[in-house]
Amino acid sequence: MYPEQIVIPMKEELTQNGFEDLADQSQVEAALAKPGTTLLVINSVCGCSAGSARPGVLMAVGKSEKKPAHLTTSFAGFDMEAVEKVREHLMPYPPSSPSIALFKDGKLVHFLERHNIEGHSAEMISQNLEAAFDEYC
Repeated sequence: MYPEQIVIPMKEELTQNGFEDLADQSQVEAALAKPGTTLLVINSVCGCSAGSARPGVLMAVGKSEKKPAHLTTSFAGFDMEAVEKVREHLMPYPPSSPSIALFKDGKLVHFLERHNIEGHSAEMISQNLEAAFDEYC
């Protein structure tokens, strides 16, 4: 498990921008039970999370006319119970962090795995998510 002093500033990049922090199984289940669209970011300490995933997500949420009703996040390697529960809802995709999932009425409708994030710019991530928001939100 990653040390709190490393993780908290990375968590705050999203939580200070309106994302609900999901730290345990019950919070994940409650978030995914809400009607409408839910964006769920599995945050990570890796460079691609800092360089493109978090900035791309924030850019998409800031720019898009259509937005998910609910913004949520859990941190891989820190929110162990929550991430394990999230990954049950991401099947058949293998574990991936960082990753970005869009759910509609609790069903996965769009998913960016690490290989869709790593090596891509924040702008590319944002454009991908904006298109998904237009389609599902």
